[in-house]
Amino acid sequence: MIASSTLSLSSSSLRATPASSNQVPSEPDPEPRVRRLKGSGQLNRWSRARAIRSGRKLERPGNRAQVVEAKPPVRPRDGLSQDLSSVIGSVGDGEVDMRGAKSIYMVSDGTGWTAEHSVNAALGQFDHCLVDRGCPVNTHLFSGIDDVERLMEIVKQAAKEGAMLVYTLADPSMAESAKQACNMWGIPSTDILGPITEAIASHLGVSPSGLPRGAPGRSFPLSEEYFRRIEAIEFTIKQDDGALPQNLYKADIVLTGVSRTGKTPLSIYLAQKGYKVANVPIVMGVELPKGLFEVDPEKVFGLTINPLVLQTIRKARARSLGFSEETRSNYSEMDYVREELEVAGRIFAQNPVWPVIEVTGKAIEETAAVVLRLYHDKKHRCSMPRISKLY
Repeated sequence: MIASSTLSLSSSSLRATPASSNQVPSEPDPEPRVRRLKGSGQLNRWSRARAIRSGRKLERPGNRAQVVEAKPPVRPRDGLSQDLSSVIGSVGDGEVDMRGAKSIYMVSDGTGWTAEHSVNAALGQFDHCLVDRGCPVNTHLFSGIDDVERLMEIVKQAAKEGAMLVYTLADPSMAESAKQACNMWGIPSTDILGPITEAIASHLGVSPSGLPRGAPGRSFPLSEEYFRRIEAIEFTIKQDDGALPQNLYKADIVLTGVSRTGKTPLSIYLAQKGYKVANVPIVMGVELPKGLFEVDPEKVFGLTINPLVLQTIRKARARSLGFSEETRSNYSEMDYVREELEVAGRIFAQNPVWPVIEVTGKAIEETAAVVLRLYHDKKHRCSMPRISKLY
């Protein structure tokens, strides 16, 4: 997905409506109201970008999806904590603008990275709905939530907006408060951190600390891994776009391919994980450095892409750089693109040990996952059979 490219819409402020504890929300209408969704400019742009990356045109169905607007829950359910009920108070009957989108609230006592990436990964399973069928989703991240009162304000707003609540709260009492509050107001919720923490605690036989990663008193000394990552990033930046070919042997991973196959962003992404990466462009008429063929071939990975997608990317790139029509024709014309890909293909064929990774339609994270899987398979001499030369 577009790692980055995303359906997430951050909320800069919590639209909380003051409510009196004596106020009781109005009863819901006998029948839910149904209205048709209007086209979303952001979704249209995201859809076009997705089509370009995948090399195909998305077909939009003629009929738009309908969304049923549900009223907020009427009152807390019986039998739950009265103390929590007094803290959360009443939701109130203020009018909420749903804007035709379902909302997902992500609550964290830290940065919210885990919650945000988990939700985005799950939303990737619904591309067919979110884009092609017009059922948009708004995601709102609330980070640094470390007291119950702030948590309850978010729960109240989620109840008013008919939102789902996803939370990563390390403190068991905070997590339990979120769970009870969601049950009290009938809010669908998911605890991302709790189940896996309990499973690991059971496996290790050790109780968790219950402290967020950034809590005061928790120290994170600069480890060897930290300095290795910094060194990897510095090395990768210096080796970008074929620079310093004499240092290729120092790299953990070497990427090669024609221009605009994503070598640089992929290199930086891998460097942030601690791998020293060099990338070497394949350009017609320019001789490749000898060092590329002298390094351990198991370090080298070839990148290829669909010619139509590559032409589209290059045209956009040429326009953004202000290339003249003559220069642009030599860079983004289909004949030139195909010929350059054929040259790269011949080089890959002459070096059969290099895996060739098809990057068309893949996000940087997806390509990186393939590279690292192959890299570690080779490093640890994994005996898994190779199904295909293209990945």
